[in-house]
Amino acid sequence: MTSSTDPNSSSAGDTPAADEAAATGAQARDRAATAAPVLELADITKSFGANQVLKGVDMGLRRGRVTALLGANGAGKSTLIKILSGVHPDHGGTVAVDGVVRPLGSPSEAADHGIQTVHQRIDESIVPGLTVAENLVFEELIRGQLPAVRSTSQLLPRAREIAATLDLPWSDGVLRSDVFEFGIADSQMLLLARALSREPKVLILDEPTSTLSASEVDRLFALIRQLRDHGVAILYVSHRLSEVRSLADDLVVLRDGRVTEQQQRPFDMNAAVRAMLAEGTDAGTATTVDEIRGHDEALDLRGLTLLPRAEPIDLTIRAGEVTGVLGLIGAGKSELARQIFGADKPNEGEMRLKGAPYRPDHPRDAVAAGVYLVPEDRAAEAMFPAWSVARTVTLPFLGRVSRSGVLRQALERVTGTRVIDTYQVVAEGPAQSVDALSGGNQQKVVVGRWMDANPDVLLLDEPFRGVDIGARAELSRRAREQAANGACVVVFASDVEEIRGVADRIVVLVEGQIHLDAYTTEVDDDAIVTAMSEES
Repeated sequence: MTSSTDPNSSSAGDTPAADEAAATGAQARDRAATAAPVLELADITKSFGANQVLKGVDMGLRRGRVTALLGANGAGKSTLIKILSGVHPDHGGTVAVDGVVRPLGSPSEAADHGIQTVHQRIDESIVPGLTVAENLVFEELIRGQLPAVRSTSQLLPRAREIAATLDLPWSDGVLRSDVFEFGIADSQMLLLARALSREPKVLILDEPTSTLSASEVDRLFALIRQLRDHGVAILYVSHRLSEVRSLADDLVVLRDGRVTEQQQRPFDMNAAVRAMLAEGTDAGTATTVDEIRGHDEALDLRGLTLLPRAEPIDLTIRAGEVTGVLGLIGAGKSELARQIFGADKPNEGEMRLKGAPYRPDHPRDAVAAGVYLVPEDRAAEAMFPAWSVARTVTLPFLGRVSRSGVLRQALERVTGTRVIDTYQVVAEGPAQSVDALSGGNQQKVVVGRWMDANPDVLLLDEPFRGVDIGARAELSRRAREQAANGACVVVFASDVEEIRGVADRIVVLVEGQIHLDAYTTEVDDDAIVTAMSEES
């Protein structure tokens, strides 16, 4: 991301002064590596009902060092951040600040102990309708640390002071404007300035670059290095391994609520990626399939851009086989699926379906063309609360169960029953609410409704998430069955073992780029993990 020879240096440049500053910063970080942690977590546990999300997390953050926190979806990163931010005070284990155990009963209490968090969802921390100045001083206002004011003018002196912590060149006109007019980058800088105004001991940054341009990322990285060199302990949560290499002094990997890897620079990224993935991803241990190779081109994608800072990609996907698109969080998997399905419009490039131009303006265009998507978030994007199994199954195909615009409930029930029987859904019947089903059975309903409609192209985005081993095996078998019958099936996942258990061909995405494209008999797990860790 930066142009410096040492991507982890404090300063860039070729002058003796810059070299001396870089060496001084590196020496300070080396000393900090052996110092006592400013923040220490011991046996942190957290459950939501019967679901235990964190299972005894031990880790420490040290002054003047950047610690990267890595983990796949569901690893427990967000829950851990919320515990440190005071959002989830009812957890097991202890959090110690400077060696003293501190209860973090609320976000304000966490801030009082020197912990500040800039969350990934910026809109959760910005208050639209208020001015930039009001947002800068917002926490001080709600704590009663500022005297009562009757106009924005009275807030401007303190707002200027907070903006000055980051040398933000905002005029009084900007400070008086509605924060709604701000872009993502300026909003993020506002939140950072607000956090730093309290001179935190610990700063937590949750996916801070996900929506930033390259120049904005460089600006943020320079700031992080400056804070690190001033002794702030930084927890940097990211899925971009290139950022971890550039910034981090230490890394911690979470998987299934446990710490599975801790490293200090220089990092072994292959080991880190393995720690994030399923156990048993050593070469030759994953379950594989009897490979089949399709010959007929189904989708031809040319010049598609998946992520803001990525180069365009070309990819041809064939019918009669299962293509597994593999990548860590943020690799561009869901973005690719959504562009093919018409949920997101490509910024550039072109697609062809069975040789003909294909550019869906809406998912209904994709459905009409026989292109179906099972989305990553089935609850938010594939189901309606309290709807029956039958209605959920027939929703995209109401024309098939209607006559003259009137729903034929008998045919709806027949369709629902067929999906229940065919895909072995454990349900009382087609009238049962889909909410009452287990996660695995909900997924069978969502997958079954599309498979029952004989797709030409079936896109399955993280289809195995939240389902048990039995349901995973059944979904994999059905996906391969569809491919054997001539469909083009694409499975998007972040788990090597899951892809090995369903795919004939494996495509690895890293930050929107294709790093590997091979049939399963041509590649072992070492090569796959190496490609995913950007070492290729």
